[in-house]
Amino acid sequence: MPFREINDKMVEATVAPGQRMYSRRGAMLAYRGDVSFTPNIQGGQGGLGSMIGRRVAGEATPLMTVEGNGTVMFGHGGHHIQVINLAGDTLYVEADRLLAFDGSLQQGTMFMGSQGGVMGVVRGQVTGQGLFTTTLRGHGAVAVMAHGGVIELPITPGHTVHVDPQAYVAHHGEVTNKLSTALGWRDMVGRGSGEAFQLELGGSGAVYVQASEEKL
Repeated sequence: MPFREINDKMVEATVAPGQRMYSRRGAMLAYRGDVSFTPNIQGGQGGLGSMIGRRVAGEATPLMTVEGNGTVMFGHGGHHIQVINLAGDTLYVEADRLLAFDGSLQQGTMFMGSQGGVMGVVRGQVTGQGLFTTTLRGHGAVAVMAHGGVIELPITPGHTVHVDPQAYVAHHGEVTNKLSTALGWRDMVGRGSGEAFQLELGGSGAVYVQASEEKL
């Protein structure tokens, strides 16, 4: 069920019988038709393990199951909304940036350290970003939130993209990531932005970057 962008802070989705979608709790702004909103205690299709993973990471994001027959408008906190359409690939996105997504997408959790090694752990402890990233796989649409607008940067073989970890929103494709530092360990104390850390993304895909480093 694709999202229709009303403006840069609101999207609308059509809910049809026999289908469902998930939204961030408190994201519903208005709706038309016969639509129900039910708290989802299992964290979407990722199940209990996925929910526990996000809670351990400090990224618990309560979800609502949306079902029925009608249209729903979503938004949250006046944040910019970016719609990402998946065609069988996997989207990696921090849980606190999720606004709403198709129920047909398979949800999971990836430990960022599995791709970034020890530096993945440093990313969580020093930059304030979570260690766990939500994964959404399949065919469908995802609406994510960001501060001040989003730009999509292509990632192509042989051309690594460097992103401030706190400006990172999401990425998809066959992409590897690691965290590097441009400063010595003593210089990094008290610094959580890109001056100290750079998230290196290589491979083939795209990364979404927000205009502000402010954390949601």
